[in-house]
Amino acid sequence: MESIPYGVLAALVGLVGGVVLGLSARLGNFCTLGALEMALFGNDQRRLRIWGVVLSVAIFGTYLGGALGLIEIGQTIYHQVAWNPWASIVGGLIFGYGMALAGNCGFGALVRFGGGDLRSLVVVVVMGIFGFITLSGPLAPLRVALFDQRPASGEQGIAAVVEALTGLAPIVTAGVISLAFLAWGLAHEPLRKAKAEIAWGVVAGLAVVWSFLGTSWVYRESFGEVAVEGLSFTAPVGRTLIFLMTSTAGGITFSVGSVLGVMAGALAGSLWRGMFRWEACEDPRELGRQVGGAALMGIGGVIALGCSVGQGVSAFATLAWSGPVTLAAIALGAYVGLKRLIGALEAE
Repeated sequence: MESIPYGVLAALVGLVGGVVLGLSARLGNFCTLGALEMALFGNDQRRLRIWGVVLSVAIFGTYLGGALGLIEIGQTIYHQVAWNPWASIVGGLIFGYGMALAGNCGFGALVRFGGGDLRSLVVVVVMGIFGFITLSGPLAPLRVALFDQRPASGEQGIAAVVEALTGLAPIVTAGVISLAFLAWGLAHEPLRKAKAEIAWGVVAGLAVVWSFLGTSWVYRESFGEVAVEGLSFTAPVGRTLIFLMTSTAGGITFSVGSVLGVMAGALAGSLWRGMFRWEACEDPRELGRQVGGAALMGIGGVIALGCSVGQGVSAFATLAWSGPVTLAAIALGAYVGLKRLIGALEAE
């Protein structure tokens, strides 16, 4: 174990978490845009209510690990960087609108590419490139000027505020919020009947907990050389592209492992269900819309410090303020984008 580079250990943690999350998407129908589409326009909340199960497990598992000293919640980027509400709102709206145009979030695009959809490969590559254009390229100075990121000056997040006001331990706050999400999810009878989807929702939540647990261990073993990370799929996609083009094992990270893991898990799930098939875009207008949406997702995801999974699940699991605010903004942006697409189709 001592001879294995810390980056490789972190990548292995990400690989396992990514594979599990990819399987949950293919076998358990865990998808952000699909859940919103079915709830808003299909009169079916089952896929949306799965989020209650996922968040319940992710939140309580993360804080249980924190209470046991196994997860370094305070060392995650969601608590190390001072929360900027405007970054969460603006970035989330941009990401959500782009998600609607692209037909998938970054995570969903990786899953669909794992199932043979070549259109999603274009979405993934464009999103990764524009993410880095915004993170450290030509758009970086504008991003920093508008959405400055400063180190947090102290404890922040929902659990910290509740503890300061009431004295309740963070694990208690996490437990109450987790139970509320679980009750909301399972209150929907169609979901209660879908035992397999509930099980995969639990698995998806555990994948997030695993990622924090594994990277916390590597963080301690490496004396802070490796960061504590959760699953996210905006900037990590760009880092994976850079690694595949330029790096050897020394440049491998948690991000690389998680991105490749999602594709591997999605491929395995697609083959298991007999759903793998090559697909390509036949309509240039559709491809143009997807490319534009992918660009917006890359920009918005970097501004918000995460995507629908990175903020909507991983940050939410740490009870960072950015989690629920960004997730709500993403949902609103997606709703506006979907309404625009529906209106355009009806006009034709």
